[in-house]
Amino acid sequence: MNGNFGALAGHPAIIGGGLAGLMTALRLAPHPVVLLSKAPLGEEASTPWAQGGLAASLGEDDDPALHLADTLGAGDGLCDAEASGRILRAAPAAIDALARLGAAFDRTAAGALSLGLEAAHSRRRIVRAAGDGAGRELMRVLVAIIESVEARRLLAEDNTITGVLAAGPAGPFLLATQRVVLATGGIGGLFLDTTNPAGSFGQGLALAARAGAELRDLEFIQFHPTALDGPERPMKLVSEAVRGEGAVLVDETGLRFLAKEPGAELAPRDVVARGIWRHMAGGHRVYLDTREKPGADFARRFPAIAGFCQAAGIDPATQPIPVRPAAHYHMGGVAVDGAGRSSIAGLWACGEVASTGLHGANRLASNSLTEAVVCAGWVAESVAGTLAGRARTPVSVALPPAPDPTLVRPIMSRGAGLLRNREGLCEAARALLALASGPTAASDPATVGLMIVVMALRREESRGAHARTDFPRRDRVARRASLGFVDAIAAAREIDRHAHPTACRA
Repeated sequence: MNGNFGALAGHPAIIGGGLAGLMTALRLAPHPVVLLSKAPLGEEASTPWAQGGLAASLGEDDDPALHLADTLGAGDGLCDAEASGRILRAAPAAIDALARLGAAFDRTAAGALSLGLEAAHSRRRIVRAAGDGAGRELMRVLVAIIESVEARRLLAEDNTITGVLAAGPAGPFLLATQRVVLATGGIGGLFLDTTNPAGSFGQGLALAARAGAELRDLEFIQFHPTALDGPERPMKLVSEAVRGEGAVLVDETGLRFLAKEPGAELAPRDVVARGIWRHMAGGHRVYLDTREKPGADFARRFPAIAGFCQAAGIDPATQPIPVRPAAHYHMGGVAVDGAGRSSIAGLWACGEVASTGLHGANRLASNSLTEAVVCAGWVAESVAGTLAGRARTPVSVALPPAPDPTLVRPIMSRGAGLLRNREGLCEAARALLALASGPTAASDPATVGLMIVVMALRREESRGAHARTDFPRRDRVARRASLGFVDAIAAAREIDRHAHPTACRA
């Protein structure tokens, strides 16, 4: 192995350079940490792209109980109410802490925080920065030191982390550590249409799964209803906040086709996304009509969105914006407890890569940045309070190739998109198993996709963001589910044994 990293041995390693990773590093100070980010800060993280803001009960007409009720409603019966309440009660203090760090949140003329409205929220509680620039502002405040390396494998022995195998500019290296925090973000890069950076394809989930950790609720993938419909990939996000300010969805004839849906354009994201998808399947194009609201004020209210719309030849003040659903956020992830600990000793997860129980089957808008900020403090406290123990010499393994999800994207888009069925999922499982089984660049992305597909097959109901056309009803009893790597491979091999799609079992 190249590189001399002996001086760093034993330090906690944080994998991921987005909000969750940087906040965890900040909260661990003055403890030394090793932060591994595979790209220059901000280029592969979803945080700088976040437009909505952070949700917290800060208004005079609001409180954590109301915020919790909205979260549980959007989560469609699958949220962990206790964990969710704990996170949301801590949210106002977390916003205050960020403001003290220097985050320039939007404020009223009187100096109070300006609170916005987004889908499925019953109160104005979205704290923004520069209208649609909350993510960029949080990264500006937290920028520190970057280690431009990519984690390829977590090494574990006796269900305990012993090190990280990574690759950097000087080649592969092995970092001996018994404390690792995954903060690698989401999985949108597994799909052709996504608002996530192309590099966000679940590498943290692959690392955790191959180390033996349990993953939870992977089938729940939120498709944002309003990505800019054009040739650019990843797709530009037209924030839900725009609909919160009065914009409406119409088709090419001007018909407001969701007007009769409860909540209309501000119904939960899964409802709006499926409504758009079905209307498009009927041969229509869909537009977000911003001409009346926000109207002439659009560029001032949403400068980043106005900028990329204008680059695409669209003036939102005078022209409707063409939109379509795109993979946006993953509610599932590494199964963790209230301190962010996984089922593997010495492995924590924070942010989108973690499954805390807050998001359930469908994330409530703007709860994600709040979760990352709040949970980073608890993860840091747990890591700092965990003794490194007797150092172990990790058993070196061959360095896997740099992961590339190119071959996986069309498979996942066909079989595990907005609307799913057994035949499509079984077909995807077979194709992904072949890719996951070989030591190729597609192996890790295919492994994550395979685990998602197996869990989607096992959930024979429609709930939240998981919609099965062959099982359109929701079960009476909500259940959360976990899956390990070995079980997923065994299930996929069983599927592969059945030649006829309707015979497959997971």
